[in-house]
Amino acid sequence: MTDTPRLPPAPACRSLPAYVRHWAATTPDRRAFTFVDHPAAHPRGVHRTLTWRRLDLRVRALAARLAEEAGPGARVALLCPQGTRYVTAFLAALAARMVAVPLYPPGLPGHGDRLRAVLADACPAVVVTTSELLGEVREFCAGGAVRVVAADLVPDAAAGDLPPLPETPDDTDVAYLQYTSGSTRTPAGVEITHANVVANARQALTAYVAEGAPVTCVGWLPLYHDMGLVLSVAAPVSRGALSVLMDPVAFLHEPARWLRLLSAHPHAVSAAPNFAYDYCASAVTEGQKAELRLDRITALINGSEPVRPGTADAFQAAFAARGLVARTHCPSYGLAEATVFVSAARPWEPLRRFALDRDALTAGKALPARPDDPTAVLLAGCGAPAGQQVRIADPVSRTALPEGEVGEIWVRGPNVGRGYRDQDGPTRRVFGAELTEPPPGPPGRPPSDPPQGSGPSPAPAHTGTTPGPAGGRRSGGWLRTGDLGTFLDGQLIVTGRLKDLIVVDGRNHYPQDVEATVQDAHPAVRRDRLAAFAVPGPEGERAAVVAEHARTADPAGIDVPALVRTVRAAVSARHGLRLADVVLVPPGAVPRTSSGKVSRTLARERYLAGAYAPGTETVAVTTGTATGTGAAG
Repeated sequence: MTDTPRLPPAPACRSLPAYVRHWAATTPDRRAFTFVDHPAAHPRGVHRTLTWRRLDLRVRALAARLAEEAGPGARVALLCPQGTRYVTAFLAALAARMVAVPLYPPGLPGHGDRLRAVLADACPAVVVTTSELLGEVREFCAGGAVRVVAADLVPDAAAGDLPPLPETPDDTDVAYLQYTSGSTRTPAGVEITHANVVANARQALTAYVAEGAPVTCVGWLPLYHDMGLVLSVAAPVSRGALSVLMDPVAFLHEPARWLRLLSAHPHAVSAAPNFAYDYCASAVTEGQKAELRLDRITALINGSEPVRPGTADAFQAAFAARGLVARTHCPSYGLAEATVFVSAARPWEPLRRFALDRDALTAGKALPARPDDPTAVLLAGCGAPAGQQVRIADPVSRTALPEGEVGEIWVRGPNVGRGYRDQDGPTRRVFGAELTEPPPGPPGRPPSDPPQGSGPSPAPAHTGTTPGPAGGRRSGGWLRTGDLGTFLDGQLIVTGRLKDLIVVDGRNHYPQDVEATVQDAHPAVRRDRLAAFAVPGPEGERAAVVAEHARTADPAGIDVPALVRTVRAAVSARHGLRLADVVLVPPGAVPRTSSGKVSRTLARERYLAGAYAPGTETVAVTTGTATGTGAAG
């Protein structure tokens, strides 16, 4: 068991490298980053640690090496494996006043084409990798005018060659490009400034950790993912806290490894998508649970995909006997365009859950329903904004909506990125929206502004305000998230994705809601590996579902017609929606983004292209390639 001392006060630095220099000067021998590797010979893990002094030395050495290859403002692509060398490469790019591009090695299964597309868009001058991947990365980048540097082959002595650079970057200087996951559109590079990432790191810490309290960040999320990068690198660097990392593959192979790290590091804050909590609840054995002590966890953040209250209940039931406190569950909401964190449930408050009337929700109203009503939609509250402004807007009229009305979530704050790289049109549409707010009502704080003491003050408006229709006021500089939600009792509730809505016969249906019904209807459907989407029909839109069968299911033993009938009956009874098609495919056939989320857009494109060869009344069961191509069964 590792004790976590109270941390010294953090200064107000304007960049992450400046924080590294500060902690190296004031607490040089304190641990900064620990990567826990899990080689076959050491199933309990091998710890590799950098102190703040050592981290600063390695950052300066690699920054000097990068400065030999390109000048300030050049892009530096990070094709490193998870670990301390990834952290060093990211911080070194920022220290050299270059623009980091967090990516992944070429060997990540199923994402080679996306990696090529992102590299073609980012046009990096330098690629940073590690010695064991040097040949593979050079081969992957062959033909491009790009230089490849192995981070671990740069000697410490190079630190003395770092040229003098401005101590503090301008607030508009880009620190890194966070490429969107591509779940709804072609990946685009969000320009995150030094000011953005520092602000969001502080916002996250304020949301999840009491003022002055000790904290250790524990994570397995990939560092090329926005939530992994901010929570496992930016937040601990800005606070001088220890960050304990492990590889995502190590978690997937044995989820108990994550829980062991949470046990070993008191005051831990960690994040994972909803599926990870379901996975732990079902896969961790009683023998593995016996060695856990989970009573000193500070916060377990649930984000990146729709948060289901039932998942928090199952996880709590599985680990309550090991001391897990129910209030550590923190449903949260964020997106790459806002660096990551936007709104968060606080760990010192009970988890808020809302039972909403399904029919009213499809009509854009969040009306309460009985929790025991089988047709009710159960959603988790994602807390209050973390030091920024959030509004719910009508996506057509761009008018702010009152509490209980469903609309598009709009955000404004110091963490909102500068825009998309080299995409002026989308930048103006997404990052520069104008919102018409209603005239001031009765005294009281708008439900979308953080209450006093919950975090930093909201950012000032990016532009001035002008009168709007009916006496309202129009303010600019809002980020249109493309996500749908509402506020109830001061809680942000995320209901779905605007572009993913399935509209049949004039009624809105949320795909994640339909997917939940489908996977609960039949045991042969693999959980969280299915996509519901709208497809064109002769009389308007119709709904289709592509679902993977469970890994434990024998395709030859699945009663396909019975599964179809069961799934269709469940969706019809619960949603009043007839599924025009249901297609069952092998594990791995439903496309996912690099962050692990199901890509409904790509699944729909493959469906319309005939890749799944669906029938109208049957389920296509294919047992061949991982793309799902095959004849209908």
